[in-house]
Amino acid sequence: MNKLLDLVALIGALALGTVEFIGELGLFALSGLSHIFRPPYYPRLIGKAFMEIGYFSLPVVALTALFTGMVLALQSYTGFSRFGAESAIASVVVLSVTRELGPVLAGLMVSGRAGAAIAAELGTMRVTDQIDALSTLSTEPMKYLVAPRLLAATIALPLLVLLADILGVLGGYLVATQKLGFASGAYLLATFTNLKTEDVVSGLIKAGVFGFVIALMGCFNGYRSKGGAQGVGTATTAAVVSASILILALDYILTQVLFVKVK
Repeated sequence: MNKLLDLVALIGALALGTVEFIGELGLFALSGLSHIFRPPYYPRLIGKAFMEIGYFSLPVVALTALFTGMVLALQSYTGFSRFGAESAIASVVVLSVTRELGPVLAGLMVSGRAGAAIAAELGTMRVTDQIDALSTLSTEPMKYLVAPRLLAATIALPLLVLLADILGVLGGYLVATQKLGFASGAYLLATFTNLKTEDVVSGLIKAGVFGFVIALMGCFNGYRSKGGAQGVGTATTAAVVSASILILALDYILTQVLFVKVK
């Protein structure tokens, strides 16, 4: 009987902890959003955050997209050649990259690079009482630290994904024409024929959501960090893991909303 009560207590504690976490995260997100649209504004901080999240993430996103497109073309050829459907490789590459792989892989890469950096920076400021010092100087920490990062990430990630789309398709084109023997003109014609505006736009919508989530989880975990250096490390890990899981979950939800019409 005691073991059963302990199990019920454990389940109840987990449920309460989950609800409390979701509530705190929701209030934190709403507070950050409200400060984006309320003065005063800090354009210098927004520009700095944009450079750190967007510009310095260019190399890793570009390489990831390029090699993903190349591998996708190779794997598609391996599978489609069994059914004589090699002509579909161009459409598979362009649709896969623009709809799914571009936004998701870029989001995961930026989460590991910029999301971790945001959590570590804010976590260090928290454990060294720099955030409390901002409050004593009549500077709202949410306005000064969180809002610029949320806005910058939401703008930067769609731009990174647009570049990733181009490089991913380019990678597939290079492999198809240089290694698999496809005619350049025919491959490009198939690519542009199957590419539609809504495919690119849907990927950019996903990217904007993913960018907001990356910055949100980085700021949230860093802002709540405690326990010295170990707490900063824990917050950094939690930021990357939680952002990555949310990216994959939201990718499914957004795909369902944008593409799938349930009968």
